[in-house]
Amino acid sequence: MAALPVYVQIPNYYTAQLGLPLATTGLVLFFARMFDTVQDPFIGQLVDKFGSSNRRWIIFSAALLCLTFAGLWLPPAFARDSSTLLLIWLGVMLSLAYTAHSMLNIAYLAWGSSLENPSATKDSQQDTAYHQLLGASAWREAFGMIGVILASIIPSWIILQDKSAATTQLSQYAIGFTVLVMIAICALLIGAARPLRRSVHAVIALGSLLKNAQFVALLRIYFLNSLSVAIPASLILFFINDRIQAPEKTALFLSSYFTAGACGLPLWVKLAKRIGAQLSWQLGMLIAVLSFVGASLLGAGDDYVFLLVCIASGLALGADLALPPVLLTVVVNDKQNMGAYFGLWSLIGKFTLALAGLSLSLLALLSYQPNQVNQTNGLLALTFTYAVLPCAFKLIALFLLRHFSKSISS
Repeated sequence: MAALPVYVQIPNYYTAQLGLPLATTGLVLFFARMFDTVQDPFIGQLVDKFGSSNRRWIIFSAALLCLTFAGLWLPPAFARDSSTLLLIWLGVMLSLAYTAHSMLNIAYLAWGSSLENPSATKDSQQDTAYHQLLGASAWREAFGMIGVILASIIPSWIILQDKSAATTQLSQYAIGFTVLVMIAICALLIGAARPLRRSVHAVIALGSLLKNAQFVALLRIYFLNSLSVAIPASLILFFINDRIQAPEKTALFLSSYFTAGACGLPLWVKLAKRIGAQLSWQLGMLIAVLSFVGASLLGAGDDYVFLLVCIASGLALGADLALPPVLLTVVVNDKQNMGAYFGLWSLIGKFTLALAGLSLSLLALLSYQPNQVNQTNGLLALTFTYAVLPCAFKLIALFLLRHFSKSISS
């Protein structure tokens, strides 16, 4: 629930609402996200060293996340009085929020992955252990999607209020977030099964991962595809406000997008069982390209057509979430070091989010300014960066995936 507002809502909030320059805000986002990208391996080593079941570790990261989440939405008066101080505040709060979120998320996922391994149990216990792992994963994704939908609706509605009411409601939002996190942490610490202690494998060298040619080819596709998703995610609120000119429907657009993604997940899995993950992912990419081509043709008043774009691109998002990890397990034969492969995979995903932050700086260079609807060149730049540029990245990824599929088949 914390990740979506930070990635999607915060850039628009600090530029359009608090008045920060677009170019410098983009640079702050880039460096904060790069910091988040490079710190994950070190946090993972700390989790392995001190144990994912360490209560103090989880409680500390949850408390830090709540404090920094509130700090992002409610910068103090002294920071609001100066653009420089507000930029510094944004950079510090983002870095701390990313750190806290990574600490908590890695510890939480490590806890789940260290539950009893079905392959290590007796045959009579295998099914029970396997179903426990499936159940934990299913509940995690279900509640995660509920959090994403809530996080797409609430801040969008609050920001539309007048400033005095918005400040009070943002405080209530931060308090509500804290209460939900506290409830979740208490449920985890009290009710969840204790993880097994595992021996720590030696760290695998990055060079040995990159010797797998099929993995590198898939990683290249994943990078381009993730970049095509991350750029629109960073710019969607600007597009809604200034191009579609329907800020009052922001919550509807975002919730439709993520709901379509959630509903699409099982459909893509079923389709992949019939025609294969590669072909299914190609179809998902094609749907996304057609959606954003449609978005590039929209203007003021086309809000219901844009709603269809959100639903279609959200459906394509389901393919991006469900199918690439399946292909990763196909091309990686080194099952003992799957964690290292997934770690690099995750790092690439975060790196694309960092690069997407630079799209704000690109827009500033192309003369776009938020909340100014009478700017022909600026709106053209916004449309190009939001819709056309991601299509180009997606089409290159689609082309590479077709050749990748042929190499896998051969």
